[in-house]
Amino acid sequence: MVKKKRSIHETATTVIVDDVTSSEEDQAFTDISKNLAEIRKTKGVVGYILRSTTSATIDLKEPEKIVEYAILSSQVLDSSREISDLYDLGDVESILIEGKEVKALCMVIGENKISIFMEKDADHADILERVSP
Repeated sequence: MVKKKRSIHETATTVIVDDVTSSEEDQAFTDISKNLAEIRKTKGVVGYILRSTTSATIDLKEPEKIVEYAILSSQVLDSSREISDLYDLGDVESILIEGKEVKALCMVIGENKISIFMEKDADHADILERVSP
């Protein structure tokens, strides 16, 4: 397997925020958040993490595992982007990771990163359909 070397450079960047875009992003975040709150009530859904560039919402049955779920979510999304770049696969729409007891459905919609955690027997295809634009 080919290993890809990464170098990290710190650079200063000036960002100018357009208020219209910001309010559109906030509205998208709010809409997705409402949708996830409804999905959270679905049998087998353990919780979710929704992150934008400025906000985050976390709703989990086991709050003591927030850090573990957050790290898993971040690693899955970062790794999928790296694999996609390495093999020139294009944009990744969604990622499903299955463990022994839990599975995670991760995706990016606009600037919003979404991870939905569920029991192994939950219908991830239905949840993906409900959350996708």
